[in-house]
Amino acid sequence: MKNDYLQRLKYIFWDIVAAGSSYTLLYIFRRVVIEKERFEGSELNFNHTYYLGLLAIAVFWITIYWITGFYRDIYRRSRLKELIYTFNSSLLGSIFIFFALILDDWVSAYTDYYRGFMVYFGAQFFITAFFRFMISTRTAIRIKKGNIWFNTIMLGSNENAVELYMDMASTHSNGNRFVGFVSVNNNIRFLVEKNLEHLGTHQDLAQIIEEQKVEEVIIAIESSEHEKLEEIINILEDTNVTIKMIPDTYDIISGKVRLGSLGAPLIEIRHELMPLWQKVIKRFLDIVISTLVLLILSPLFLFTALMVQFSSPGPIFFRQRRMGHRGKCFDMIKFRSMYQDAEKNGPQLSSENDDRITNWGRFMRKYRLDELPQFVNVLLGQMSIVGPRPERQYYIDQIMRKAPHYKHILKVKPGITSWGMVKFGYAENVEEMVQRLKYDVIYIENMNLFNDLKVLIYTVLIVLQGRGK
Repeated sequence: MKNDYLQRLKYIFWDIVAAGSSYTLLYIFRRVVIEKERFEGSELNFNHTYYLGLLAIAVFWITIYWITGFYRDIYRRSRLKELIYTFNSSLLGSIFIFFALILDDWVSAYTDYYRGFMVYFGAQFFITAFFRFMISTRTAIRIKKGNIWFNTIMLGSNENAVELYMDMASTHSNGNRFVGFVSVNNNIRFLVEKNLEHLGTHQDLAQIIEEQKVEEVIIAIESSEHEKLEEIINILEDTNVTIKMIPDTYDIISGKVRLGSLGAPLIEIRHELMPLWQKVIKRFLDIVISTLVLLILSPLFLFTALMVQFSSPGPIFFRQRRMGHRGKCFDMIKFRSMYQDAEKNGPQLSSENDDRITNWGRFMRKYRLDELPQFVNVLLGQMSIVGPRPERQYYIDQIMRKAPHYKHILKVKPGITSWGMVKFGYAENVEEMVQRLKYDVIYIENMNLFNDLKVLIYTVLIVLQGRGK
């Protein structure tokens, strides 16, 4: 049994104590050692400036730890990994504080800067690491004793599954408590049920996970069942469980297997596509860039709006229902590029020589001007600047029949531009949508800020060269 909320509070409390202690040591060191000539004969007093700094420092460190994801998955992290994280965050955070607060202080010698920094960094790292080591060590002991556990199910019933279960069940080192096993298409070749209860088939996974309060799923299926792997992963994507699977020889030699513990080698399939700190920065950049675009390009917005109004009768803006992050629908805004009632006969994708497009609309599409109002969708949090293009439910249903892995697209916010748009462009039919999908899946599996920048640069080049359609 475990209490995530209480465990998280423990880390936060002692991180605040560590941040306050290290700042206090720096404050005393500066007054007693570095600035002793200025304050010689005066008493060491803690004035309002000290208390204000104490509060600011505590907020700063907790914010850093929060956005970098330290307070997530707090039970499954190794002590070595935690120590390395603490060192890196302490070093980078101390450098920031040094340049923001200390660099302009009075010193008698330039070397006092280095002395002050080393005192602060050393105190911040060692005090924080000490408290965290005490918490994580106690947690590790409780896991080994079986006082903390994670409800786990085995997906598969082959010989490897039996062997893996016997290996993991013999020790509590990883905290796995098996509540049963799930078969693929009711295929039970080896009698895992001698030790575990048969909970159902893989089609029942979502219900089983909810009923059994499952926190971890271990996939151990046969080679002949690998065709079901995509279906299984798609089901598990909608849950909040940790997914691990037995690697094959190719996975091992290709370097996908990492030594996380001394137990069974398993590949962890992570839900998290970007580190939390990158998500925060991505959203921050979305807001800043969208605001600047809407302000700086406001004359272009006005000119485009007037041209749309004069090009043909109808509204200036075109709103269309699209599916966004986690299947949540929203109204995507564009400058109208087609004649009014262009879809009076039902949903229809546009083509390069589509006679429904106005002359001005054709020009807008060439330079992507019709997409500009979507920066409003970005500000509202419905879209991101970079992300897979959102589609309508009508076409998603057709795509899913041909490519069920389209479901992965819904794991992220849709975007104004994407790797699929850069490499493939607009799709004129469902087959082309499926072809473009592979580029968007590649982007999702490799999401980071650098790749977002790369997509933006390519998009700007396409716009400037008028290679849109």
